[in-house]
Amino acid sequence: MGFETISLLLNWVEMGALLAILFRLSGTFELIASTQRELRRAIHREHRAAELGINNAFDGQGIALLSPSPHARASAESTMASDDLARLSP
Repeated sequence: MGFETISLLLNWVEMGALLAILFRLSGTFELIASTQRELRRAIHREHRAAELGINNAFDGQGIALLSPSPHARASAESTMASDDLARLSP
């Protein structure tokens, strides 16, 4: 094999290795992003439950308000995502 052939083969191997690294990093970043989203949702839920718990102490309505309807949760999570991202970005 000539020098050009070996060089071309090594270039293709290098490209394959770089693509494999990029795909691996992509999966890692997706995992980090989904973990951050879940943590934000959990923190938001805890914060909301704590606020409702404080309000309930004065209302006397008990624990019924601690678990909002699924529609209210979905609405809170969708607004929370855009608000939190705007607040967290530098």
